[in-house]
Order: sequence, then C-alpha cells, then structure tokens
Amino acid sequence: MNYPVYTSVAGCLINLVGKTGHAVQISVHPPSQYICANCERVLPDWKNQPCLWVVIVLQQSRYELVEMTPEIEAEKNRLREKFMRFGCDLAFNLRDRNYLTDIIDPRTGYPLLSRPGKIPHNDTAVVKALLNYPVVHNQCRVLVHPEWGMAVYPGILISVAPPIMIDWVAKSIAPLHDWE
Repeated sequence: MNYPVYTSVAGCLINLVGKTGHAVQISVHPPSQYICANCERVLPDWKNQPCLWVVIVLQQSRYELVEMTPEIEAEKNRLREKFMRFGCDLAFNLRDRNYLTDIIDPRTGYPLLSRPGKIPHNDTAVVKALLNYPVVHNQCRVLVHPEWGMAVYPGILISVAPPIMIDWVAKSIAPLHDWE
C-alpha cells in the first residue's frame, strides 16, 4: 500500500508548546511496514481494516532519556501520563465519531483500548521507520530527535480516522492539556 504522508500543513508537523516550555510534535502517517505486516498480531480485533493511520506524539523531555536515574524515571512517568491523558481524549473523541482508534501504552507496547495481541508494538522502531530518526541502543532504545537530541519521549496512537479528522481533533483538544 502506498499512502501519502500527511501532516497538518504540507511538509510541517503540528508543533505545540506545553506550559513548561517544552515542545510537543504531532504527526499523522501511513502505517509502517511493521504495522502492515503485524497488525493482527498487535491488534487482533482490528481485522480487515481498510486504512490505518499512525499518530506520532513526540514530547520534549527535560532530560536526555539515556540513563536510568530516579529523575529520568520520574520524567518518563510524567511524560507517559501526559501522553496517556492526551491519547485517551483523542482516542475517545475519535471513537465517539465511530472511528476505531487505540493508544499504544509506551511502557508495555500493548494497546490500551483493545484486546492485546501476541506481540507488542515498538514505538521507537515505528518512529525510526516513519520519521527516519536515529536510535541509540542502550539499556532501552532511545530516539535521537533532530532538535531535542535524546530528550524525546514517543507515544503512538493508531486510528482508522482520516488524517484531516485526527488533525482537527488533536488541535482542538491540545489546549485542554496545556499544549498550545
């Protein structure tokens, strides 16, 4: 399947800034080869879905997420919670419009709203595949953002909603999460 890459404005990401001054980037993409090849193993209830879209939410971290220190683990937990709150709002808003949507838990790799599959989703690998960001293999795999370096926390949603709808809903709920 050949899908166009979609962002809110051709060639641009949805760029937001949180109240702490840290950036958030949201983009919508066609599924990676991994998702195409393993959709039923990751999301077994999503059989025969005609068109899937991957929503990548990147949050700038206060720290590079390379080491395992109490401060970095607390930061990961904070960013995960922020993503999960935003992701739930986005997913339920799209589901209310009859678009199957799920959030991938960054900690486990399993869907939050659907029955888990046999294999977990790999957020870092998907961001690497879709955005071509380098990955550092450490105790865990860490993305290297072109502007933020290794101070980036990825989150993934998968939806059948058209990109224009995902874009509109994401922009409309972002201020509720102090992202403007």
